[in-house]
Amino acid sequence: MDSYLHLFQNKRVALVVNPTSQVNGVLLPDTLLKRNVHITKIFSPEHGFRGNADAGATVQNGIDPKTNLPVISLYGKNKKPSPEQLKDVDIIVYDLQDVGARFYTYISTLEYLLDACAENKKQLIILDRPNPLGFIVDGPVLDKKQKSFVGMQSIPVIYGMTPGEYAKMLIGEKWIVNNKVDLTVVPCANYNHKSHYELPIAPSPNLKNMTAIYLYPSLCFFEGTVISIGRGTDFPFQQYGHPKLQNQGYGFTPKSTEGASNPPLKGQYCLGEKVADSPEEALLKTDDRLNLKWLLKAYADFPEKDQFFISYFEKLAGNDILRQQIISGKSEAEIRQSWQTDLDKFKEIRQKYLIYK
Repeated sequence: MDSYLHLFQNKRVALVVNPTSQVNGVLLPDTLLKRNVHITKIFSPEHGFRGNADAGATVQNGIDPKTNLPVISLYGKNKKPSPEQLKDVDIIVYDLQDVGARFYTYISTLEYLLDACAENKKQLIILDRPNPLGFIVDGPVLDKKQKSFVGMQSIPVIYGMTPGEYAKMLIGEKWIVNNKVDLTVVPCANYNHKSHYELPIAPSPNLKNMTAIYLYPSLCFFEGTVISIGRGTDFPFQQYGHPKLQNQGYGFTPKSTEGASNPPLKGQYCLGEKVADSPEEALLKTDDRLNLKWLLKAYADFPEKDQFFISYFEKLAGNDILRQQIISGKSEAEIRQSWQTDLDKFKEIRQKYLIYK
């Protein structure tokens, strides 16, 4: 904290935080208030400040009962802080634990913040955190035609950068409209891109453990299909299933849970596969890359092929060809080959902005 506390002296500070924003087990707002930092408000990303909202659920503005600070949602219609919301702010502090996949929306929130800070001449300080997938760069690179909140830039599904590195790339490559941002990145100590960093706190309700985080980039494609990835069970993003899947010896039944109040296929017995039980098994099965084998297997086993995909699939894939490649029966090796050129180009760009070796 010594490296950034002095930056807050005589400044009005807004925090972009959630339950992962902790210092030795204490939330950052509470920690800074004890040190007499003048905090004017809290901005919260998807899942809310307390982190228990469903994926995609509208998060309401309100007052945090512990600190009496106003909490403003940066999800839904208000993705970017307005000039009005920033009138009583000098510095915005971004302190969120990301998981390092393109469709995890915290990097989209970060991009909107960079825009807002540039437009309103506010300083942005990123308290950098390790990327638990920071040792992998893989997957199809987003085609700008599929730009959305689950993918705003031409990056691969697993992009291998911390929030601080990613912000530097957005500015340096002029990927944001106004790249005159007063940005300070407070780096992590003892981290590099070979580190296997274990998250001390779940970053969102359905990524409960490191097994799910390692499988997330590979299994999240199922969210663009009729297949359940186990929301509403004890093992979301560790399994997949559907009542109509054939020849499966494993099953689960989704039900209402915190963070998944109305999960897909709620109350229906889903036949499928438990992909991994431990982080070690997940790493072994994904082989340090994006793995499409479960998606291809489920499609092959699903009897009603024309009903397998839903329209959201293209947003997650970041292109309109992956669906067609699967339907036409292309192998994983053939599909991977189709994204290699763009992936190599991205790796060259990424290299310029790495803070950690």
